[in-house]
Amino acid sequence: MPLRIMSCACTRALPRRHFLGASLALGAATFAAAGSFSQLAYADALSKAKREKLTPEDVLALMKKGNKRFSQGTRQDHNYLAQQRATAAGQYPMAVLLSCIDSRAPAETIMDLRIGDVFNGRVAGNVESQDILGGMEFACKLSGAKVVLVMGHTACGAVKGAIDNAELGNLTALLAKIRPAVEGTSHAGERSSKNYAFVDAVARKNVELTMANIRRDSSVLAGMESSGAIKIAGAMYDLKSGVIEFFS
Repeated sequence: MPLRIMSCACTRALPRRHFLGASLALGAATFAAAGSFSQLAYADALSKAKREKLTPEDVLALMKKGNKRFSQGTRQDHNYLAQQRATAAGQYPMAVLLSCIDSRAPAETIMDLRIGDVFNGRVAGNVESQDILGGMEFACKLSGAKVVLVMGHTACGAVKGAIDNAELGNLTALLAKIRPAVEGTSHAGERSSKNYAFVDAVARKNVELTMANIRRDSSVLAGMESSGAIKIAGAMYDLKSGVIEFFS
């Protein structure tokens, strides 16, 4: 049934110029409201004051909630341009991540994070190195990050390569860093890259060993963790479910 627009005598008597004026006023009010919303979004970046109020446990809780939103399809509607503008003059990330370069596991996206929320170092197999450690020390000691998170993922190609003893240029040395995880993984089934249960078990062990290596190789980070200033944690991202499992 077509929509009928009812009008009264007072409406019919309203001069056209008054109607146009009212329409322009309404448009201006709408624009002003949109501008106010933009300002709120613009200010919605992690400030130093907000970051300093967070504990390491708070930071991990925010990451868990963000991943829950991602995996359930309820991600926030991000205004990345506003976030970019809000962080242009300075950054106050709450964590530093070490994750794999796999294109299916972008940490900020799967944790529903914003521009400026975290430092993110990515390397195949999420293994530590002197350069990675230097970046982590900068992130925590100098920039104030509260969490160091090492995140692996299921069906990791680097882990498969390490299991298969793959050799290719500089990749050979990188995969050698994952070999201790292969050797240190207890598994009753077939110990091959074709057995995805074994691959995922090795990937988790690799995260655990990388966390231990960070504590061993960085007295700066180990000292900060001992004092409670930061927390070094691990995580495994499931490519199929979109869910991240966090552990210490």
